[in-house]
Amino acid sequence: MNKDILILGKGFIGSRLREALDCRISGKIITDLAGAEKEILKYKPKVIINCIGATGKRNVDDCELAKDDVLFANTYLPIILAEAALRNNIKLVHISSGCIYHYNYAEDKPIVEEKEPDYFDLYYSRTKIYAERALEALSKKYNILICRIRIPLDDRPHPRNIINKLIKYKHVVNLPNSLSYIPDFLAALKHLLKIDARGIYNIVNKGGLRYPELLDVYKKYVPDFEYSTIAYKKLKLKRTNLILSTRKLERSGFRVRDIHKALEECVSRYVKY
Repeated sequence: MNKDILILGKGFIGSRLREALDCRISGKIITDLAGAEKEILKYKPKVIINCIGATGKRNVDDCELAKDDVLFANTYLPIILAEAALRNNIKLVHISSGCIYHYNYAEDKPIVEEKEPDYFDLYYSRTKIYAERALEALSKKYNILICRIRIPLDDRPHPRNIINKLIKYKHVVNLPNSLSYIPDFLAALKHLLKIDARGIYNIVNKGGLRYPELLDVYKKYVPDFEYSTIAYKKLKLKRTNLILSTRKLERSGFRVRDIHKALEECVSRYVKY
């Protein structure tokens, strides 16, 4: 077991990372700086990976119903952990989100890490922006890595897996979006830890995936499954739809796979669970 790494948060991403990195994980509820330093003294890690975050029980709209809790989990706690890491001279890895931008498909290119976040329409997005901006400033001097993931796609069932979500709906939108295929995300994070990367990295697969493309592959294995598309405007929901750049991750030496090349592998494994 790798005792140099401590994961905070036993949710979807935290549990997958613990398995991939073969390291320790804590589900301790941290409410202040003293609590954070207590966990550090208990485990004595060289690296902390913060996987604690609030995304809403059903979806991000639920974040509007528990604003104080969401603000603490998504904004205050990452900053508390950053301060604890600085005081104890250890690396902080923060799992962030790419759902923090407006995007114009007709005009915009894939969004690079240097672009300033501008999507404040959702409370969830605002809380992620608050933390990321603070940690980005600190990362210019201190050992902090900010990993942006987006719309997790996994090869095993989980309520947070986009497959689980989509197959519950009769209608899906047909817009290209960046996704993070979890097996590839795990490999990318291992790479970034190995090279001691700092600052912000978009950890998504290359290209934009339309949900019907994923569901058509799923339908190959589950022929009875049916769906139809719906215009995004008809949903009347506040959501981010965008493409993130993978250029910085590729320049770090990691080979980024096109999301379309992962679909068959993903779904074939998924249906066997």
